[in-house]
Amino acid sequence: MTPPDIDANAFHEFELDGWQHASDDYHRYFGSLTMQTIGPLLDAVAAAGGASLLDIASGPGYVAAEAKRRGWAPVGIDFSEAMVAMARKLHPGIEFQIGDAEALNFEDAAFDRAVMNFGILHLAQPDAAVREAHRVLRAGGAFGFTAWAKPDEALGFRIALRALEDFGDPGVQLPPGPPFFRFSDREECARVLASCGFGDVTVRQFPLVWKLASPADLFEAFYKGSARTGGLLRAQPPAALAKVRDAIKESAAAYQRGDHLEIPMPALVVSARKA
Repeated sequence: MTPPDIDANAFHEFELDGWQHASDDYHRYFGSLTMQTIGPLLDAVAAAGGASLLDIASGPGYVAAEAKRRGWAPVGIDFSEAMVAMARKLHPGIEFQIGDAEALNFEDAAFDRAVMNFGILHLAQPDAAVREAHRVLRAGGAFGFTAWAKPDEALGFRIALRALEDFGDPGVQLPPGPPFFRFSDREECARVLASCGFGDVTVRQFPLVWKLASPADLFEAFYKGSARTGGLLRAQPPAALAKVRDAIKESAAAYQRGDHLEIPMPALVVSARKA
């Protein structure tokens, strides 16, 4: 359910607008990071019979491309026209559609597997998306998704959020959404999946490392390449934004390793099965 203080339509439009403008920079800054979960995510649903896979909130199409390389038959859907256009350009020969994760335009029991690589964090009604994934899966089908670990472990977020807390303008208002780190909690993952009809829930954490060229790139990644954190940054008044930028760069410099940064960004890979 959507919490009563969240306007689902307003948050949906906020996220959609963010991703319409962030597709190129997401690919530039986040692509090599979020690709690190693709292998574990697909492995988590590999035991399901059949070969069809729905890549929900497919973004630039990285997951669908790896699924095809494995010999599976993927279809990708994303609500952002810009993301779908990028996916089609990067991965010709794979079907990508504009679609809503919370109201999938597919028949019941249409797929053997469904996955969502970090997309669950950007939905106004994530529980509805999980129910939709359950609906479009065949009996015995598998669903998997990924989410960042909490910010005390996923340190790129800790750096950005602490800078915003210390130097950002508290008067900045954005459309409220579900808690960003809700699915960083293993028990909450299991609870939501069970409430949507799934069983055999498995949650594993993987130690991702975000490699960036410079401390300035951490700010640029969030500012240009994300919807939610980027929206909060882009809404800052110029004076506050300058202080936040400097604080992010200063903190990020601690992770300099030779000619690049290495920032720990662990993530959870969650999977379950439809009976």
